[in-house]
Amino acid sequence: MSRLTGPRLKIMRSLGVDLPGLSRKTIEARPTPPGQHGMKAMRRRKSDYGVKLQEKQKLRFNYGLTERQMRRLIIEARKGSEPTGDNFLQLLERRLDNVVFRAGFAPSAISARQLVTHGHVILNGRSVNIPSIRVKLADEISLKVTSLKIPLVIETLAKPVLDRPDWLQWDETDKRIKVAHLPDADQVPFPIDVQQVVEYYSNRI
Repeated sequence: MSRLTGPRLKIMRSLGVDLPGLSRKTIEARPTPPGQHGMKAMRRRKSDYGVKLQEKQKLRFNYGLTERQMRRLIIEARKGSEPTGDNFLQLLERRLDNVVFRAGFAPSAISARQLVTHGHVILNGRSVNIPSIRVKLADEISLKVTSLKIPLVIETLAKPVLDRPDWLQWDETDKRIKVAHLPDADQVPFPIDVQQVVEYYSNRI
């Protein structure tokens, strides 16, 4: 998310959760909210609105979306036959920049977005530069041969931040990912109460 300029760890401490798409760092050593009253903030009971906002912000920051993009996805998710929350999470997971991250080509969704926008990513044999492209069943995603030599890519492939999800089939020989099946809602890599997110937007769209 190019608009994000603040400290990423501070955001995760405020939300009380590690967001792998936002940063490789963890809040384990400092789990309290930032500021001198962090412990008090942890003990203070959040309002219903505060809970809904926090869950929404987890998704927004992890996937690097603007508020406008979030609203558009919620509107689209409502049109599906499955529960809105499940549809919403699947739409987020299927973004090309997230797939590049989950494949292990980049250490965060932000880095993955840069790989896409700079033209390093190949989708079904064609170079693409739009991070919001939504992958489909049987799509194949790889990097250009020269891009596989980028030090950050080499480092991340050797030690991915997350285990690759089972809906992405990894070809070690060709360093290629294939979409084996569409992701389930429970494959988001951090705890999320998506119903709170749906309710947050219910009166705002």
